[in-house]
Amino acid sequence: MAEAAVQAPVTRPVVRTRVRRRRSPLGVTGRYAVLVGIALVYVFPFVVSLANSFKTDQDAANNPVSLIPKTFTTAAYQRLFQSDLPLWLTNTVIVTVLVTAGRVLFDSMAGYALSRLPFRGRNAVFAGLVAVMAVPGVVLLIPKFLVIKQLGIYDTYPGMILPMLADAAGVFIMRNFFESVSPSVEEAARIDGAGVFRRFWSVVLPMSRSALITLFVLSFQASWNELPQMIVSTQSPRLFTLTKGTAQLASGALSAGSQFPIKLAAATLMTIPVAVLFFVFQRRMMNTTGGATKE
Repeated sequence: MAEAAVQAPVTRPVVRTRVRRRRSPLGVTGRYAVLVGIALVYVFPFVVSLANSFKTDQDAANNPVSLIPKTFTTAAYQRLFQSDLPLWLTNTVIVTVLVTAGRVLFDSMAGYALSRLPFRGRNAVFAGLVAVMAVPGVVLLIPKFLVIKQLGIYDTYPGMILPMLADAAGVFIMRNFFESVSPSVEEAARIDGAGVFRRFWSVVLPMSRSALITLFVLSFQASWNELPQMIVSTQSPRLFTLTKGTAQLASGALSAGSQFPIKLAAATLMTIPVAVLFFVFQRRMMNTTGGATKE
C-alpha cells in the first residue's frame, strides 16, 4: 500500500507590488503656476510704484499701470532730495535705532522674568499681556496722547520713543522661547553663585540668538513704518519722520495735481531698508527655537 504522501499545502510567495505614485507634471506645473500668480499679486503694486517713480507727472497720470516709462526721468527723486527728506530720514533713523535696541533689551528681560522668576501674580501679568495684544492700536492713541502731555514730553524725541520701547508681542515671543530652554542649563551658573541677571545675560541670552534676530527685525520694521505714534506725539515739522513726511506729500502742497512720481519715489525709498533687512535675516527668522536645549 502506497503511502499517500501528505503534501503540504503549497504557499505561493506573496508578490508585493509597489504602487508608485507618479506626480503628474500638470499637477506640479499647476502648483508652481498658482505660487507664481500669488507672488505676482503681492509684488505687482511695488513694481508699479517703482515704475511710476521714474515717469513724468503726465505719463504717470495717463498710464499708471504701465511698467515701462515713456520718458525715463529721475526728476521725482531729485525733487524729493531737495525737500526735507534728509531731515525726515535722520529723525527716522534716530527713532528706529533707539526703539529697536530698547525693545530687544526690555522685551527679553520681561520675557525672562515671566518665564523663570517665580512671583505672585505672574500668570495674571501674562494674561494681561495677551489681552493687550488683542486691543486695536488705534484705541490706545488718545490715552497715549494724554499720558505724553501729562509727562511734558509732547513734541520731543522722548515723546516719540519712550511709548514704543517695549511691546506686548515682543515679550510674548521671548517668553515662549525661554519656556523652551531647559532650566538645567542654568544650574551650573546657579551653583557657581551667579545671580539672576548674570544667568540671564551670560547663559540664556546667548542661546536665544534666533529669537533675538526675529525680535530685532520685527522691531525695526514696526518702528521704521510707525505713523500713528508720530501723529499723536509730535507737531513740529523739525520732528517729522519718513512716514509723517510722506503722508504730508500726499495731503500737503505737493499733493496738488497728479504728482504721483514724487509720492511713489518716497514710498519706494522707505521700503528699501526694511526689504533688505528682511531678506538678509529671513532664514534665521524662521528658526525661532534654534540654539535652545529642550528637556
